[in-house]
Amino acid sequence: MDSETAREQALDAAEKLFYGRGIQSVGMDDIRGASGVSLKRLYQLFPAKEQLVEAYLERRDMRWRGLLAAHVERHADPGRRILAVFDRLEEWFGEEDFRGCAWINSYGELGARSERVAGQVRSHKQAFRDYLASLVTAAGLPDALTGPLYLLAEGAMVTAGITGGTRPAAEAREAARSLMAAR
Repeated sequence: MDSETAREQALDAAEKLFYGRGIQSVGMDDIRGASGVSLKRLYQLFPAKEQLVEAYLERRDMRWRGLLAAHVERHADPGRRILAVFDRLEEWFGEEDFRGCAWINSYGELGARSERVAGQVRSHKQAFRDYLASLVTAAGLPDALTGPLYLLAEGAMVTAGITGGTRPAAEAREAARSLMAAR
């Protein structure tokens, strides 16, 4: 098995296990068993579990932001694109394997002890905020609206992760609609 295939198999297994069970409850031996990649090979690819967590978050970030952008871009109206962010969150919250925000979860588990994990989380959250800022600008709304919209989305993620329901996204979307209308 070549390095890229082994890396992808390890990351696929890590994502499923870390997101589903939590990072601290999953050992490298669990990753080995789920990926079919030998423990020796795993440690060649990721000399420390922290590096595997970092790679998992980085890869998930690219996919998550890509899915969000694809969903939002289906709408032509710039104002509707902002609300589409919350539509996508609602879809995500309704997925069978939804376990909350991977970055918030990872930060809660390791952020205080791992600068690498904290860095990935901060990078993801900043990219999401920047994306919202670009949507606010494109809609011709005041820049000051970015922060409240970001907090609505983040709050919906935390609440949905705890409650296991989609309602937080719908409530956040209605709050966003009200904020946009007031501007």
